[in-house]
Amino acid sequence: MFILTWFADTLRHYPEIAIFLVLALGYYFGKFTFQGIGLGSVTATLLAGVLIGQLGITISPPLKATVFLMFLFAVGYGVGPQFVRGVAKDGLPQAIFSVVQCAFCLLAPFAVVKIVGYNLGYGAGLYSGSQTISAAMGLSTDAINRLGLSADQAKALLDSMPIAYAVTYMFGTVGSAIVIAVLGPALLRIDLAAACKDYEEKQGGTKAQGGAGSAWHRWEMRAFRVRPGARIVGLRAMEAEALVPDARVFVMRIRRGNLIEDATADTVLREGDVVAVAGARDVLVNVIGQGVRAVAVSGARDTLVSVSDGPQEVDDPELLSMPVEGVDIYVTSKKADGKTLAELATLPSARGIFLRKITRGAVATSMPILPNTKIYRGDILNLVGRTQDIAAVAKTLGAADRPTDVADVAFIGAGIAIGALVGALVWKIAAVPLTLSTAGGALISGLVCGWLRSVHPTFGRIPSSTVWFMNSVGLNIFIAIVGISAGPGFVNGLRTQGVSLFLWGAVATMVPLVLGMYIGKYIFRFHDAILLGIVSGARTTTASLGLVCDRGKSQVPALGYTVTYAVGNTLLTIWGMVLILMIS
Repeated sequence: MFILTWFADTLRHYPEIAIFLVLALGYYFGKFTFQGIGLGSVTATLLAGVLIGQLGITISPPLKATVFLMFLFAVGYGVGPQFVRGVAKDGLPQAIFSVVQCAFCLLAPFAVVKIVGYNLGYGAGLYSGSQTISAAMGLSTDAINRLGLSADQAKALLDSMPIAYAVTYMFGTVGSAIVIAVLGPALLRIDLAAACKDYEEKQGGTKAQGGAGSAWHRWEMRAFRVRPGARIVGLRAMEAEALVPDARVFVMRIRRGNLIEDATADTVLREGDVVAVAGARDVLVNVIGQGVRAVAVSGARDTLVSVSDGPQEVDDPELLSMPVEGVDIYVTSKKADGKTLAELATLPSARGIFLRKITRGAVATSMPILPNTKIYRGDILNLVGRTQDIAAVAKTLGAADRPTDVADVAFIGAGIAIGALVGALVWKIAAVPLTLSTAGGALISGLVCGWLRSVHPTFGRIPSSTVWFMNSVGLNIFIAIVGISAGPGFVNGLRTQGVSLFLWGAVATMVPLVLGMYIGKYIFRFHDAILLGIVSGARTTTASLGLVCDRGKSQVPALGYTVTYAVGNTLLTIWGMVLILMIS
């Protein structure tokens, strides 16, 4: 008994210990899942905060505001490039759809609040939980604090917010995944796997295999001896490479006698040369290794013709011992922005370069590698090739994004400070005070700074691990403080509002998604393969995207996720403040 009393008194006297304890419990229990669905770190942290908050712990208010500004800046920084591109370029239809979807996500909870008669706190919590947008709670808090209510009234509203959030969040997460990935294809009569396969075939794609941890590698380099009288004798390297249709193969090095030299596009091939050829494994084995000399047209299809004068594969470790590297390239070039992979492959600097992965967006979504996949500023391309070739292509596309743990903290501090200062300004229109709030200012500042980084990568670097820390830990410290502060009144509110609040939250979750899917299919006419990814992004539900990709057996749905996620994440967060203004 003495130990429990000492423990409670210590946490009351040192509230910082309570915060770290809540984080430990939240992250630990939040990682457990059943059938791929779990509480997640945010909800688990909130519940842990409520539990610890029963001890009556008081935490200084500035800490909550500080970590929330850090979180919002990280959110804006991560989605900035996609947000600007979605509004300004050919992602416009998806961006417009996101606005429509987000409007439904605002109006549905607003209608529920008006029908049932929930107060501002319950309304804000129901909105944040049913739409799984935890960040909106911070802006709702700011908006409630600006209403001029008494301290007791404001505290009662703020204490009811996490109750509604916790009750509605679970269905907001699980329900959205079920509605989009399971119910959606049935309602819209979509064969998701067939749609994804059709999309890949139209874009000229094939299923990716191999990679890290696999003994099979797609891109390889092998050595071949040029036989006397072979057709490639006397041809330049680029002419010999062109004899293999629809494949990326390159002559990288040549051995002539005891001399080994790097090959260029204009290097002339001779009898007896041993050439190091890089390309896809299946091409090197089944085409070049079988001695394919040319392409003969037979009807409407091309037929590969094998001849005996084809190259002979040899083992030449010295020739193949060539310095290569795999590097992430951060795309910043205007010339590369919006180009397809097929178009970029024709650039002179792309010779000898192979693409292994495309990463896009704040959630690091992997894009399918298809000939018609477009590359945009802010994308990260994982390329492999000779060191000199990598250096050349990096100048064309942007800048090498080499691993580092150093963040530009001056950039972070200045960005948050300037954004918060702008957000703190208040304009009065017809005696009504309007303001972004410091939180809204930090979010918009993050969007601008993220976009600037994608255009000028010489400053403002924030490693992905740091962005994750600011995003995840910043939000969870905020949620921990909310839970601890609301703890004493949480149990009573849950007992009085639980079942009906859960059901109304389910309504607020399902209605916008069903409406959005029908509008996306029949008004915006998005392709069936990317439609559900677009809806997932507009509602910022990564869980549903994962389930959609799993059921479609393809990463194609992710093509519709990043632009809509960027727009949706921004608007849904701001709606936390707008909802309070609408209700009040």
